[in-house]
Amino acid sequence: MLSLADMQRQFTGEACEDIKREQDHISWAEQITFIYPIWWTGLPAIMKGYIDRVFSYGFAYRYDQGIQKGLLKGKSTVIINTHGKSHEEYEKTGMDKALALTSDHGIFTYSGLNVIRHFFFDRADKVSPEQVELWKEQIRNIYSGIKPEFTL
Repeated sequence: MLSLADMQRQFTGEACEDIKREQDHISWAEQITFIYPIWWTGLPAIMKGYIDRVFSYGFAYRYDQGIQKGLLKGKSTVIINTHGKSHEEYEKTGMDKALALTSDHGIFTYSGLNVIRHFFFDRADKVSPEQVELWKEQIRNIYSGIKPEFTL
């Protein structure tokens, strides 16, 4: 959660030391992976708090003459989510599209990141060892094109 001091610092372009350290990591990186579960059809509070604090105005985005500009252009991201429902349930309710809209477009693309892939690993609370192996293979495949030396 953003404190009043956090909000005041954002308006002045300042960041406390822990936020600056995270922003430095993001500035250095070419590709960023976000791994988090879906809770109540969205980001868990800790992830939302991270985005609120780290992806601040002047670091992740700004407005030039009223036009929004993502400041993390040239960087890419892979998003890995787990959730308890099936893909079919998420598709039937439109939740798959809602999650893509709110996270992929509303946060990551908005900030200038190129979303390479968004994984939704379903029924994670009842997953079999065979399914975990399939997920790991999917992840290996996406990273083999990004960083050949990456191993999982």
